[in-house]
Amino acid sequence: MIPEIGHFALVLALGVAVVQAVVPMIGAQRGNLAWMEVARPASVALVLCIGVAFAALTHSYVVSDFSVTNVFMNSHTDKPMLYKISGVWGNHEGSLLLWILILAVFSLAVSVFGGNLPPALRARALAVQAMITTGFLLFILFTSNPFARLDPAPFDGRGLNPLLQDPGLAFHPPMLYLGYVGFSMAFSFAIAALIEGRVDAAWARWVRPWTLIAWVFLTFGIALGSWWAYYELGWGGYWYWDPVENASFIPWLAGTALLHSAIVAEKRDTLKSWTILLAIITFSLSLLGTFLVRSGVITSVHAFATDPTRGVFILLLLAITVVGSFSLYAWRAPQMKGGGVFAPVSREGTLLLNNVLLSTASATVLLGTLYPLFADALQLGKVSVGPPFFNSVFVPLMIPMLILMGVGPMLAWKRGDALGAVRRLWTALVATAAVVLGTWVLAGGSVVNAGAALGMGVGAWLLLATMVEWAERVRLFRVPPRDSLRRATNLPRSAYGMTVAHVGTALLVMGVVGNTAWKSETVQVMRPGETIPIGPRALVFEGAERMPGPNYDAIRGRLRLIDGDGHTIAIMSPEKRQYTSPPMATTEAAIHTTGVHDYYAVIGDPSPGDGAGAFVTRFYYEPFVPLLWYGALLMGLGGLVSLSDRRHRVGVPRRARAAQGASSTAAATTEAPARA
Repeated sequence: MIPEIGHFALVLALGVAVVQAVVPMIGAQRGNLAWMEVARPASVALVLCIGVAFAALTHSYVVSDFSVTNVFMNSHTDKPMLYKISGVWGNHEGSLLLWILILAVFSLAVSVFGGNLPPALRARALAVQAMITTGFLLFILFTSNPFARLDPAPFDGRGLNPLLQDPGLAFHPPMLYLGYVGFSMAFSFAIAALIEGRVDAAWARWVRPWTLIAWVFLTFGIALGSWWAYYELGWGGYWYWDPVENASFIPWLAGTALLHSAIVAEKRDTLKSWTILLAIITFSLSLLGTFLVRSGVITSVHAFATDPTRGVFILLLLAITVVGSFSLYAWRAPQMKGGGVFAPVSREGTLLLNNVLLSTASATVLLGTLYPLFADALQLGKVSVGPPFFNSVFVPLMIPMLILMGVGPMLAWKRGDALGAVRRLWTALVATAAVVLGTWVLAGGSVVNAGAALGMGVGAWLLLATMVEWAERVRLFRVPPRDSLRRATNLPRSAYGMTVAHVGTALLVMGVVGNTAWKSETVQVMRPGETIPIGPRALVFEGAERMPGPNYDAIRGRLRLIDGDGHTIAIMSPEKRQYTSPPMATTEAAIHTTGVHDYYAVIGDPSPGDGAGAFVTRFYYEPFVPLLWYGALLMGLGGLVSLSDRRHRVGVPRRARAAQGASSTAAATTEAPARA
């Protein structure tokens, strides 16, 4: 009965979404305030309906109701409760339902927290959001019903992919979806502004928090996925330019450009048309990522669905969204008035170049991801585009961007002084040169290590320049400490958010460069008592034993990490697990970290031909890889700090009512820009 309630709730949600999509839009066009206000209660009803459906599916997983096809295909009675719950979104139908729920939650958030928005703009934005929700509700009801029944009901289920039975994967998809779907709100605001025919600094101020929320969640989601790949897959890597990895990274790059473009539109009332275009492109890329993951055109451990019908439906939804939004943009964009002018050497100039580089990088990764699909479709043969291509085209675009990230905040708006900025950054320049030289010498002084030393220097430059910029803001060592403390206290949180995010980017760059340059790997067969050097340490293999798990059997190795004097630093216990439902072998790496470097161990199959107790083992020395996790965490935290800035919650510019004597309905549609 509960699954039927969930299915009925989805049908009811479709009706509510259609009402929310149509009535407020007509109301905004006619200036009817009552019709515009329908969007707010409709968004509440939509969340309630979809929430009931999601709760019904979750209940089916918790009680192991295998009469529901979705539960039978992705759960098992022996599965731990955490993975029963995470199994709700660990499949195509359930993850799609989560996607729709998040869409509705964002609509509700705008209804609740968007009281300072002009009624017409809010109504149009919520109507566009409901149109997107309608499309996905049609998709789930007609091609991906999560409540389809099995008769007779099986005794037990097939179980969830063991690779997905991990705490990291329990939280990674919801984070990604919050990011993907969050950009739909920026898209809805962009389409609403195009329909209204007005984009100004106030609009940019309203859009920026929603873009920032999506960017933060997508940053954390990508970082969680990378961390999961690092410790769970057992190959010692955190990124492989997999098509599904790229599907989230491409909109992240475009979203980062959108975030910086919105700053220029808000501060200087310029780049408005470009900001609108980026909002459309970013969400379109999110939909494209959905198509790649769910259409069956690619195969990956984190891809869903192989039914061509589903792929065609998403492709149709993507085509309607892209063609419709770009057509509207082509019609309305020429009517937008340009904002203030600025010199090439200015903060606006560096942010614009930042946008160009990020957009080019996004397009490049998109091309590399889609090219094999196009080549296969056109019968040009099987083509593989891997890390060598992406590294060779992506890195050259990122180096100038990272350098500019250090210089840009030192420049004034409208017209900057490049020489003055360089003079204020001379300490960072000298320290960066010292880092490059020191790294090169410590690495052996070879030509091979010169590139790595320069890469570490780029990361160090961004870190040092960011700290110098903060010191300039508080006039550190140039005024009495009390005055510096007062200035630091009075700095807006958005400034601190930028500083923290840029520091995080610098650490991430240094982690990637250092790990890529100096990582080492050994693969061997070991017998108990044998020792293998790993980096500056060594690992002693002390044997392995069989261990039962809650829904698997495991071989657990015992390794002792020792220093040069033979002193034990850590005991490491990698595992190889064999799941029964579904039958699949997985590896569980053992990782010991010093906070700067990781020692990474994997145990493989027994090797009886090499003696009793012999096992295949694989060890990695992972220098600087923890800096990646610190950097990603700081980037997301920087976004949260910026989001907490009071200016994102109150004091938002309001479009004042045009005339005191006008009726409330007319006033709602004739508001003019004004500063609060």
